[in-house]
Amino acid sequence: MSWRRGKRKEEEDLGSDGGSDGNGPAKKTSKTESDESDGIVVCEISKNRRISVRSWQGRIVVDIREFYSKDGKQMPGKKGISLTMDQWNVLRNHVDKIDKAVAENS
Repeated sequence: MSWRRGKRKEEEDLGSDGGSDGNGPAKKTSKTESDESDGIVVCEISKNRRISVRSWQGRIVVDIREFYSKDGKQMPGKKGISLTMDQWNVLRNHVDKIDKAVAENS
């Protein structure tokens, strides 16, 4: 299984070489801080789940995500999905089929 570790390490190295300054952790920190302010919250599904529309890496995404509290601020968690506009349109076009399947299984 050491070949998998080697492959993963090579992929990580390729990812870090792609950045101009090679500071992976710094990018992560700034991304977390800016995520909440860049999005437009469309609705809150529950206390800690939100749907928002935001720009990420220059693309518009529909973000369905869990949030957690840290120092009195709501921060985006790891659990969630960001749908590109193509993926969002596929989901939106299948809502009737999804509703029918839910009704049949209820």
